Formats: sequence, structure tokens, C-alpha cells
Amino acid sequence: MRNTARWAATLALTATAVCGPLTGSALAAPDAAPASLYAPSALVLTLAHGDTAALASPARAVTLSCAPTASGTHPAPAAACAELRGLNGDFDSLRASEGVMCTKQYDPVVVTVDGVWQGKRVSYERTFANECVKGSFGTLHAGRRRGPCGIGPR
Repeated sequence: MRNTARWAATLALTATAVCGPLTGSALAAPDAAPASLYAPSALVLTLAHGDTAALASPARAVTLSCAPTASGTHPAPAAACAELRGLNGDFDSLRASEGVMCTKQYDPVVVTVDGVWQGKRVSYERTFANECVKGSFGTLHAGRRRGPCGIGPR
């Protein structure tokens, strides 16, 4: 009788260990809520001197994350995220600020953006004539608002 009780207890424990994960909350896991209420937005912005990113070595790289709050190594993450939200993530719609005067010196600067914006993969590259021109396009382009020429509004 004692052996029968042991076998029954062992069988019950084994059945619980094997079948337990298949019941209750484990079955509900596929329908569980997402881990985050925000679509992922994480970007890497690079700056290089040259005509194209393929031919230039990055001189600087920063990260930018806009959800749930602005963060990253970008020098002005809150302003960059606000600017990007205002553009609906369309980097091609960036325009130079009014009244900024730059020299016509050709010293190309290429900016790239790669990552995810609101759950969608993005890849962007743009070449500017020089640092001053790049700086006239706002805070998003991983650098100072003013170019090295020191001309133009902040």
C-alpha cells in the first residue's frame, strides 16, 4: 500500500510538471499585450567628410531614440525628435533655415541616418556642400546649428 501511494504521488507530480505549462496563463501568452506601448524609434546618425558615405569614413556617429522620451548621444535629442516628428519621419522634406548665409566653399559633408522610425526601417543619405550648409538644415543632422563659418542665426 505504501508503494502505491508513492507511485501515485510521483505520477501526479510528474503530470503537473509536464502538463502544467500547457494550461492557464501559458496558453494565453500569444494574446498577451505587447511589451511596449510605443513603436520602436532608434536611429544612428553619422557624419563624414566626402561625397558619399560609401567613400568616406564616419568622423562622428550619434544615437537618437524618440520613444517614449527623447534620448541618446545626439547633442540635442529633444529638439531633433521634435523636428523629426514635425516631418513625419520624412528626411527628404528637411529644408534649410531662412536667412542663413554660408560660403560657397566646396568641402562635402555626408550625413546618414539608419535605423527604425515608428516601427519602420529607414535609411537616408544626404551630401551637403560644407559644414555651414549642413548646419542650416536644423538640429537633426548630428551637429551644431551654426557652421564653422560662424555666420547665420542660431
